[in-house]
Amino acid sequence: MPSRLGATAACDAAIRKCLLRLLPFLVLMYVIAFIDRANVGFAKATLQADTGLSNAAFAFGAGIFFISYAVFEVPSNLAMHRFGARLWMSRIMVTWGLVSAAMAFAHDATTFYTLRVLLGAAEAGFFPGVILYLTYWFPKRVRSQAMGVFYFGLPLALVLGGPLSGYLLQMQAPFGFKPWQMMFAVEGLLASIIGVVTFFYLSDGPQKAAWLADDERRALVDALAQEDAARLGHSPATLRDLLRSPRLAAFCLVYFTVQMSVYGVVFYLPTRIAELTGGKVDLTVGLITAIPWLCALAVTWWITRLADRTGAHRGLAALMLVCAGGGIAASALSASLVPAIVAFCFAASGFVAVQPLYWTLPTNYLGGAAAAGGIAIINSLGNVGGFVAPNLKTWAEQAFADPRAGMLSLACAALLGAVMLALMRRSTHAQPQTRPAAL
Repeated sequence: MPSRLGATAACDAAIRKCLLRLLPFLVLMYVIAFIDRANVGFAKATLQADTGLSNAAFAFGAGIFFISYAVFEVPSNLAMHRFGARLWMSRIMVTWGLVSAAMAFAHDATTFYTLRVLLGAAEAGFFPGVILYLTYWFPKRVRSQAMGVFYFGLPLALVLGGPLSGYLLQMQAPFGFKPWQMMFAVEGLLASIIGVVTFFYLSDGPQKAAWLADDERRALVDALAQEDAARLGHSPATLRDLLRSPRLAAFCLVYFTVQMSVYGVVFYLPTRIAELTGGKVDLTVGLITAIPWLCALAVTWWITRLADRTGAHRGLAALMLVCAGGGIAASALSASLVPAIVAFCFAASGFVAVQPLYWTLPTNYLGGAAAAGGIAIINSLGNVGGFVAPNLKTWAEQAFADPRAGMLSLACAALLGAVMLALMRRSTHAQPQTRPAAL
């Protein structure tokens, strides 16, 4: 018994070290990734004015990123599984940063589309790679919390990225650049710099983590190995087996609706706030748009800990999607700034908090090569929602001749996702833990 208690204490110590060493840097990577993915929403008005892009062309270009992102996700994640996270995540960040910086030269629709496609291809594999990487380090009893901390990158990107993008858009750019060109160049090159640091900072897994004590390393590796062994016979052994599983389609459909709610708001929140303030997208709008993301930080921190204590990941995820859908609908119906901000707080809190809860379902079910490929498939097909969302919003507004119809259609997508989560087989539901989580 003492040796078992000693191993448990060593494992908990290792988890705490992993939390402090890995998650802040992974959050930083996510912040930079999301800023480079979503800054096109801040540049929308000036980019369209300078290039002549129509609303439909902008929506298509904003969304086409996700098509190439989806196509290259699976091969990218399998490459990371083979070559290691340190090398592959560094490669992803350096290349996407260079392409994002090149958005400064998007002078017409063709160039805009081409660079968005290349950006999706360059960034493909980043997010599912990190989700897979977290399964290498954190047992399932604390995985929701670990993923919740990683997901802080989304609201932090919009808390920090909103004011940064707004500031760059109102400053006098050098070298004859327009402010929107300077925004893309600065934020893109920042990603490449972080990518170089990534190669020297990350470890591929606990086995290679020199910063863990020997007993901590052994205890963590043993705990993760026991979880892998427990999945044998209950989850697909190979990617081919997974492709035959109906659960894969269910996971993809739910994540599709989540991403529709995310990007329907992210791409249009700055413009909506600018409309309600009667001004343009600048530093003030950037600061206002930070409010919903601060709320999302607090809710995600609390809800992931509640889920790990109770094991109610699936039910709480469905509740968060209801919150997101209701907030999106209310934001479309709000005619003044304060109610709209409150609505966006509910929307952002819902669709940020649902994601770490959701990812505990497939990661508790999948392991090995099936996890590497399965996580990438779910993320790639789900992220097609990022392509559908802006185009569905534009179509609904035109079809119903009502500017509110677009956001209401995205609210319906979120509510549909909540229903699917509620109906999902209970075997994908994470089980309650027998002792308090360590984070």
